[in-house]
Amino acid sequence: MKKVKLKIPATVANLVCGFDILGMAVNDPYDEMEIRLLETPEIIIKHKDLFGLPEEPCKNVAGIVLLKIQEHFNLKNGFEVIIHKHIKPGSGLGSSAASAAGAVMGANIVLGNIMSKDEMVHFAMFGEELASGVRHADNIAPCIYGGITLVKSTNPIDIIPLNSPDLFVAAVHPQVEVKTSDSRQILKKNITLKSAVEQWGNIAGLVAGIQKNDFALIGRSLNDVIIEPVRSILIPRFDEIKSKSLQLGALGGGISGSGPSIFMLAEKKETAEKIADLMKAMYNEINIDNFVYVSKINPVGIEVIEEPKLD
Repeated sequence: MKKVKLKIPATVANLVCGFDILGMAVNDPYDEMEIRLLETPEIIIKHKDLFGLPEEPCKNVAGIVLLKIQEHFNLKNGFEVIIHKHIKPGSGLGSSAASAAGAVMGANIVLGNIMSKDEMVHFAMFGEELASGVRHADNIAPCIYGGITLVKSTNPIDIIPLNSPDLFVAAVHPQVEVKTSDSRQILKKNITLKSAVEQWGNIAGLVAGIQKNDFALIGRSLNDVIIEPVRSILIPRFDEIKSKSLQLGALGGGISGSGPSIFMLAEKKETAEKIADLMKAMYNEINIDNFVYVSKINPVGIEVIEEPKLD
């Protein structure tokens, strides 16, 4: 039966002001996944990492996606999935989205490309629902489409691929736990009209800046007056890291997804590397283990690293 091997990128959701609607794929870190079509109907999940994720299909992000695909298309075939995660669960870098999007992309390939990208987003969202309780697509969409994406709607699916500016991304993942479900619960249920108007202006400015490659406009628009002020209290040294990154020349940045990772955008690699060094040093000072990454925006999303072939 057919099998395929994939490289699945980490993603930065929200892009500061675009809560649940904006997302960006990055080159590093990434997961690897191998999916094989079976002649029998079982779903087999195997992890090659040490994160201790469940391998029972109904409790696994990739597994639940494949079960939904199997049910929808009334498949007599099953799938074997081997996952090697480098994107740590709970990092805020789209770990669950990588598993969900990788599973649906791999299944689509070995089944002969029977789904559109929007259909793949639809099925992958079941994985996000299992992980966080919410069927959001801001991580999944850039994973599948590549680059930066705008999720105009999830019902019906309406994904708008945006331009991918030639920018560098510096990110730090401090080893503190921030669960997506918990970080959603602390958000305010009501906001003022003044805050809403300011946020809408920032989102519109950010999208315009991305489309026009206007880096100054991107920088002015990377401001969140609704989500970040609440969530940032869960992330040690967030305000200090953001302030000093801007002093080093960052265009802007903020919380990656629900955290605890922090990302900053920069025009030059040298600037991004200085910011990454700053991030690492600041967490080392307070004895918090951390991982830092410097990469570019990933314009293609999931990549096939081993072409479909028969066993």
